[in-house]
Amino acid sequence: MTERREITLEVGEKEFTFELTPQDVTKYFNTLTQTNKVSPANNLLMTTVKQDERASLKSLLGNPLMVMNLAGTLLEEYGPDVEITVKKPSNTLSA
Repeated sequence: MTERREITLEVGEKEFTFELTPQDVTKYFNTLTQTNKVSPANNLLMTTVKQDERASLKSLLGNPLMVMNLAGTLLEEYGPDVEITVKKPSNTLSA
């Protein structure tokens, strides 16, 4: 999958445009650890936002909750719309 997507998020009165690829998302997930979540999210945001918007975005990323909210929204929008249902096993026994 080589889908490159441009996603624009509006934060207050500012807009930020991100360009994500599967490689960006994979790198993000591969760097997450139990004790390190904010830094990978910050890196994802800063490396995928348009270059001329980086300074404005960086000024918003001092709050870790803002970082996680933005990254979560970005990833949710990037993900495909797929309906997934868990099938429960049958309770009937085979004879």
